[in-house]
Order: sequence, then structure tokens, then C-alpha cells
Amino acid sequence: MIRSSTSTSSHPSRQTSQTSPSEQTSPPGQTGPRAVVITAVHERGVHLRRQRAALALSDQAPITHVVVAMADPEILRRLAPDQPMSTDAALPIEVLEIPRSAGRLPLAAARNAGASRALESLAGPEDLLIFLDVDCIPDPGLISAYLDASRLRPEDLLCGPVAYLPELPGETLDAASAQELAEWAAPHPARPAPEPGEIRTHGEHALFWSLSFAVRREVWEKIGGFDEAYTGYGAEDTDFSWRARSHGIELTWVGGARAFHQHHPVSRPPVEHLNDILRNGALFADRWGHWPMEGWLQEFERLGLVRREGADWVATGDARRSAQNAAGSPT
Repeated sequence: MIRSSTSTSSHPSRQTSQTSPSEQTSPPGQTGPRAVVITAVHERGVHLRRQRAALALSDQAPITHVVVAMADPEILRRLAPDQPMSTDAALPIEVLEIPRSAGRLPLAAARNAGASRALESLAGPEDLLIFLDVDCIPDPGLISAYLDASRLRPEDLLCGPVAYLPELPGETLDAASAQELAEWAAPHPARPAPEPGEIRTHGEHALFWSLSFAVRREVWEKIGGFDEAYTGYGAEDTDFSWRARSHGIELTWVGGARAFHQHHPVSRPPVEHLNDILRNGALFADRWGHWPMEGWLQEFERLGLVRREGADWVATGDARRSAQNAAGSPT
């Protein structure tokens, strides 16, 4: 079941709009193609507030921001104006609530739900769906760069470069300009990072990521959205890219569509996601003939948590015992 609420004020937790998504109009002075930004979130309220503060400073504003709260009914409270990093800018927001799927976060279903709601606001064939990971702070030119690139490459799957910020005090991030973020952030070593104004076509689909990407309605519908059989961590975005490739959809990197990834603790390899990786990886392998995330799987093998069994990867007894211990531990 998906629940939703809508606000067009700067105080989304206090005022509910009476305007349906299909009645939304472009921001004043904006003509031509429009964009909706879609963000899936689970308990990253501070990151989301920084993202929204940056979106409010965009060269070209989105007509709305669709936030899909995955098992996070408190998200409106976290966006309240009395919380740190609330913005006074009138950036419209629509919040959808979606529950866990078999105890796992439904990333694929959340993005699909967000896209469905966004398409209710986007009637034109040149309008754009922009997906941003909640950890990403968009550059002011991100939306306009994606829209410009979509005019040149309307049938492509568009990706923007994401650079990684170091761990910084919250007050430093809150006060930072886009120029400062660009100076502090480091590009991903394995992903293209074209300069603003530059686009790179014929990208490798294996390098697609869902941190920041954009598509027109026709491209989204041709791909068919994300496959909701994938739940929890991993493989749903690689599957999305592989289906794009199977339909002859090119991957294009858009230099000006920059975003800056906020630091948060991670485990390497992500042992807590081992079961998700094995389940989703097996599903992907059944469909595409090879396993994704093999770098992580090889790390798990080194730790004695998985082993090869023919063409497949399976959990070892050590992995099963670790999972049972984790399930029995107090939270």
C-alpha cells in the first residue's frame, strides 16, 4: 500500500496542498521542457534536507520533488521547518510512503512509485524524470544540464558525474557553496567525469549508476522501469541498465549534471547485505547469464562467507551462522 501527501509550501509538515499532481504548473518564468526530481529515502533526514536546500537554488527549478519514504513514516517531521537545514524556498514536495517488502527496503518499487507520480505532473514528451540518491547534493546546474542534454540525446539514458565528499562537520556542509563542494569532492575513479558543457555518448552500460540519472517518459516506458523482483541491496540498477541496452538505448554522461555525495559510514565489503547480494545476484544471473557485483563476491569469498558452486555463488556455513547470530542479536 502506498500513502501520499503533498505540500507546495516551504513548510511541508504543516500545510497540505489542495492541488493534485496533474494540476501542477511550471515555476514562474519557466517555459519549455520541465523536470521532476525523484528521491527514495530511508532515515536520511539530514541528507534529504541538504539535497532540498540545494534543489531550491537550482538554475532551473523542478516543478516538484517526489520523495518516496521507504518504511519511514516520520519523513515529514524530519522536513519540518524547526529542524536543522529546513529551507524557506518554496520548493514543492510530494511524499509517498511505501512499506518494506518481506522485511527488505523496496528500492526498485520506490523508484517506480516515484516515477508514476512524477509522470502525472509531466504531460510533454520533452519533460524529464530525474532520479537522485538521497545522499546527493545537486549542483545548481544539474537540472538545466540534464534538460539540455535530453534535447541533444532524447532517446538516451542520461547519467551525471557524482563526486564524493570527505567527512566534514555538518555546519561546514550546511554553509558550503557549490564551488566549495566541487573543490572538496573527489570524482569516482571508475566513472566518467566530463567537464560542464561536455557530454560523452556510447558509455558502458556496466558503469551505469542510480545515484543520478535522467530519462524522458518514452525512454522510461521503453525500459519498463525497475524490476520489483529485486528487493534490498544490489543489482536492480544494473538490471535496469542491461534492459536499456537490450532495447538499444545508449548511455550518455552529462558533464554539467554534477552532484556531490555526502559522506556516511559504509562497510567494505557490505557483509550486512550478503543475503540480498546473493539473492539479487542469482536473479540477475538467471536473466543475463553472469553475476553482478563480483568484486564484493570475491571479497566475501576471501572472508570465507561464500564459495563458488559451478557458475553460482552460495553462502558458506560461516555466513549462515553469522546471519543467525545477527538476527538473534538485540537491536
